[in-house]
Amino acid sequence: MKWVKFRIKTIPEAEDIMISSLYDLGLEGAQIEDKVPLTALEKEQMFVDIPPEEQEDDGIAYLSFFVEKKEDGSLEVQGERTDVESLLKKVEQELEDMRLFAEIGDGTVTVDETEDLDWINNWKQYFHQFYIDDILVIPSWEEVSPRDQDRLVLHIDPGTAFGTGMHETTQLCVRQLRKYVTSGTRLLDVGTGSGILSILSLMFGAEHALGTDLDVCAVDAVADNCRANGIAPEDFELLIGNIITDRAIQDRVGYACYDIVAANILAEVLVPLTPVIVRHLKPGGIYITSGIIDDKEQVVREAAVAAGLSIVEVTYQGEWVSLTCRKA
Repeated sequence: MKWVKFRIKTIPEAEDIMISSLYDLGLEGAQIEDKVPLTALEKEQMFVDIPPEEQEDDGIAYLSFFVEKKEDGSLEVQGERTDVESLLKKVEQELEDMRLFAEIGDGTVTVDETEDLDWINNWKQYFHQFYIDDILVIPSWEEVSPRDQDRLVLHIDPGTAFGTGMHETTQLCVRQLRKYVTSGTRLLDVGTGSGILSILSLMFGAEHALGTDLDVCAVDAVADNCRANGIAPEDFELLIGNIITDRAIQDRVGYACYDIVAANILAEVLVPLTPVIVRHLKPGGIYITSGIIDDKEQVVREAAVAAGLSIVEVTYQGEWVSLTCRKA
């Protein structure tokens, strides 16, 4: 498959309006390249798992749009056939029109052709094995070295939709789970994603794990990672649905039957989730939360206390916070 890449040199301030304007021409899914540091909110919303290299902002941005090139050399945009030259002229005219009301910087367009863009696997060049304390986390395309043969090894292939375990929030959860998981632990993992927390808990000795997630892609990700780590299907059950609002999911999860609930989710989700989770915990059960950017710590604390939980431990890594609570 061949693709035509339209790459526009601009400025960060013009990214949003340019993406919106060119969307009307049929150019979708912009790839953004700039050196603007991520804000705290962006880090929180994106859960950046493989952080970009920090570089000094130079005020320059590049937007790239990819259009599939058909066998006859034409392009299909908004259901109609066109050619590279015609589409380029439309893009350049749109940029000139934008200059009348917005600063767009250089605004030059370069056109290139590339073959077989592997959208699914290109990200793998950035994910390599790493350690969470003494645990080796390794992707499926790398080998365990002889020096690591005696370590606890988590084989993980997160796919494109879920995390790798590299993010601070996941590592905070892993450390807390290691403290509290016992041989009889029954774990509820809310927002399980690729299954990292549940799989490691089972490796730590947990008896059973049940995960919930909103994304159906979690089904394949969890199944693949369970197979890679020798986890029996009956030990890790996955439900797709919203445990906060879906009574059927709540009923299937079960009430007052979990020793530990783990939730590595945004603070905005933890607040409504916490009073729901209390009903699923056993008396004395442990609630491990993460995904909390530091300036949201207080609001999550208040939600936990309001739900009748006591805070037993607070841990930090970088800008991120994990609260560990106990049900009376």
